[in-house]
This record gives sequence, structure tokens and C-alpha cells, in this order.
Amino acid sequence: MAVSIAEEHPLTPDLALLFQRHTADMHADTPPESIHMMDRAALAAPGIRFFVLREDGVPLAMGAFKRIDATHAEIKSMHVLAEARGRGLSKAMLDHLLAAAAADGFSRLSLETGVQPTFTAARALYARAGFTECPPFEGYGPDPNSVFMTKMLA
Repeated sequence: MAVSIAEEHPLTPDLALLFQRHTADMHADTPPESIHMMDRAALAAPGIRFFVLREDGVPLAMGAFKRIDATHAEIKSMHVLAEARGRGLSKAMLDHLLAAAAADGFSRLSLETGVQPTFTAARALYARAGFTECPPFEGYGPDPNSVFMTKMLA
């Protein structure tokens, strides 16, 4: 099985399932006012780099980062299809996002994720990668349903 990660356009038609599942997961147990995901069109905006992980051409995961300022970016829309989980694809995508952000000159990468049990694995992945909890950052306020994390890049 050939796995690759490449920058793609979020409106590519064969990414529909990834976005449907991501949206469903975000709405499954998070109150609407605490959902901070970006839709497909918003991910196509300037200042956002969007990546897709494919296995033998089939999209299994996605992730993006959004420029906040010259030194700080935010991870957005990280998702792996449920049937592809447990194979290290989330770590591969996160490692790719970290490397791409560092290559783009960012010295800090932050994220917002949920407190609900459905986000336990994601929070653990981020913690293993060196992210630590932080206060809300650019555009966010305190939210009892959110965990904010950040990591300084080498």
C-alpha cells in the first residue's frame, strides 16, 4: 500500500466523504456554539495550506494549518476516516503539518480541540507530539467545551 501526503484543494470532489465524516464528528457531541471547524470553501482561502493523506489514491485523512501571523499558525480540520484509524495515519498527518509549518517559517503552532470523550485520542496525540495546554489564542475566547494547545517549533 502506497501512502502519500500532498497539498490539495479542499474542494476536490473525492474529498466529500472526509468532510462529511469530519462534520458529523464535530456535531456528534459538541454544542453548536463550541464548534470551530472551517467548511471546505473556507479552507480554500489564502493563508491556509490544506493536505490530504492518500493510500493507493484513496483519501483517508486531511489536515490544514491557517496563518495567524508571521510566526504563528493554527491546525485546522485534522481528520482520519474511522475505518483507517489505529494505523498511525493521524501521527503521519500531524508530523507533516508540523514540518510544513516549520518550513514555512512559523515558530509556533496552536490548535483548538474538544473536551468531550470523542476527542480523547486527539488530545493524547497532540500531547505526545509536544503540544501543551494554553489560553485561548487569536479569535477564541474561553469555552468550557474547548481545549487550547500550542507547540513551539524548532
